[in-house]
Amino acid sequence: MEPAVSLAVCALLFLLWVRVKGLEFVLIHQRWVFVCLFLLPLSLIFDIYYYVRAWVVFKLSSAPRLHEQRVRDIQKQVREWKEQGSKTFMCTGRPGWLTVSLRVGKYKKTHKNIMINLMDILEVDTKKQIVRVEPLVTMGQVTALLTSIGWTLPVLPELDDLTVGGLIMGTGIESSSHKYGLFQHICTAYELVLADGSFVRCTPSENSDLFYAVPWSCGTLGFLVAAEIRIIPAKKYVKLRFEPVRGLEAICAKFTHESQRQENHFVEGLLYSLDEAVIMTGVMTDEAEPSKLNSIGNYYKPWFFKHVENYLKTNREGLEYIPLRHYYHRHTRSIFWELQDIIPFGNNPIFRYLFGWMVPPKISLLKLTQGETLRKLYEQHHVVQDMLVPMKCLQQALHTFQNDIHVYPIWLCPFILPSQPGLVHPKGNEAELYIDIGAYGEPRVKHFEARSCMRQLEKFVRSVHGFQMLYADCYMNREEFWEMFDGSLYHKLREKLGCQDAFPEVYDKICKAARH
Repeated sequence: MEPAVSLAVCALLFLLWVRVKGLEFVLIHQRWVFVCLFLLPLSLIFDIYYYVRAWVVFKLSSAPRLHEQRVRDIQKQVREWKEQGSKTFMCTGRPGWLTVSLRVGKYKKTHKNIMINLMDILEVDTKKQIVRVEPLVTMGQVTALLTSIGWTLPVLPELDDLTVGGLIMGTGIESSSHKYGLFQHICTAYELVLADGSFVRCTPSENSDLFYAVPWSCGTLGFLVAAEIRIIPAKKYVKLRFEPVRGLEAICAKFTHESQRQENHFVEGLLYSLDEAVIMTGVMTDEAEPSKLNSIGNYYKPWFFKHVENYLKTNREGLEYIPLRHYYHRHTRSIFWELQDIIPFGNNPIFRYLFGWMVPPKISLLKLTQGETLRKLYEQHHVVQDMLVPMKCLQQALHTFQNDIHVYPIWLCPFILPSQPGLVHPKGNEAELYIDIGAYGEPRVKHFEARSCMRQLEKFVRSVHGFQMLYADCYMNREEFWEMFDGSLYHKLREKLGCQDAFPEVYDKICKAARH
């Protein structure tokens, strides 16, 4: 009884404190209290529920039977919207706070919400090496199932809660992308419900224009209802090498070299300052040296980016064997390094051992409880951006990031960009090696002003024929946006499929200049 009484007293004192200070004050200035006491337990409950649900559905094989009925229901909703006069644009009925993007989509309040309850893995075909999934299936679901039967996705983006639909309609990347490209490049078929309520399947050889136009379109060509994705045989571990490198020129040369080596299954870099980085290369393997095994995903383990930083601080190379699923979700527990701003003591060994099993809080719940004041503070004093630039421009790009926002660590992830139709492709007619530069944190540049600094960064990215990931705040005007992205195929299909009156243009959906 004594622990229960103590907890009750603590809860009462906390509620009294909130009453005196005000909820908004607590959420802004002492957010870790709210996160630790409420969001962590709630996130754990969410995870348990969805894990059990996914396991039961897959074991009962009920998803394939229900899928067709659910698709017909979506078609019915679209046709009813059309019969009622198509008065507003359509969008998915999924609440904006459930998305991993930090952007709050205000269009949900004014558009016709089409309810899409599609969150199951439909089929795993190991002969064809294909997995067929619904759009709300998460990367956590995918890895839990596929790795248990000896398979994996060639590109498996990092965070557990990223959905297949978001990774197709937006984009996705992982440290294997130097071999396989972006998430869209491992997809072999999409199934959609179009603006007139019809159902269509598209592949590189069937309805190919639509197949290449869907990625990055942010749900403005139709509603994704299923996707087929390549799978490859998995191995138990990733043999991961850590190499600290100093000097910007040496960092860029080493990273470019490792990214071009096809024998590397994984390539990643963490830049801790403009001239200090750790470059990691890995290969999948079934054998591991017991003394070098590191189950980095265990809740009591140090956060991955802090673990990597130790190699830099001690100026030594390292070799570790990491279980495959742990490697895939190595940045999940600390949400890359964003959690250190929310729970400053989150990597403390005592906190990890006592409460690490509940970490991380779900990004969706962080958004839901953010409040308008905190959202504006984050917008003005926090950066979450991924810029994709040609590898040949890496050194110039890192200087630009330093001058415009000065955020560290910076995530470096290489990828091959094929020459294919669509919104995003290289400037020439051949595939080109690009790099994702991910900046997440509080800018340390003097007199940082979000709009002007980000517009300066966007201008540089356009000048080198790069691209900005569309989950993040985008400050470009319409002309600048369509200078960055190739809209020729996209606009042709919007007209052909009758999308102008059914869905907003992608620019109007995601850019701040269009939403304010």
